[in-house]
Amino acid sequence: QVQLVESGGGLVQAGGSLRLTCAASGRTFSRYAMGWFRQAPGKEREFVAAINWSGGGTGYLDSVKGRFIISRDNAKNTVYLQMNSLKPEDTAVYYCAAHPVTYSSSNNYYTTLDEYTYWGQGTQVTVSS
Repeated sequence: QVQLVESGGGLVQAGGSLRLTCAASGRTFSRYAMGWFRQAPGKEREFVAAINWSGGGTGYLDSVKGRFIISRDNAKNTVYLQMNSLKPEDTAVYYCAAHPVTYSSSNNYYTTLDEYTYWGQGTQVTVSS
């Protein structure tokens, strides 16, 4: 089991940057593929970015490609989301999630909510125009 705690959210002007951090408990962080999702008011939670256990494979929502970068440091049990050129439509609560990796799926990353077992409590990101 893993517990996830997000941080780094806040208020930023359009065009600005933020870096979100997700700290994971436990000693087997490298056995989890990780993802970031977001939920804006009145909308469903949506996929933003994902990374496989080693960091060698990543995927992104089309609207954040070229602006957001997901990365991980397994030695620090941490996954990051660097968000650049932020837009007001990026305003949402951002959630970190973990998918336990099995041998057969070890190189995969995951893009749908129901593929993730563990979730953090979320961090608010607000982008003003």
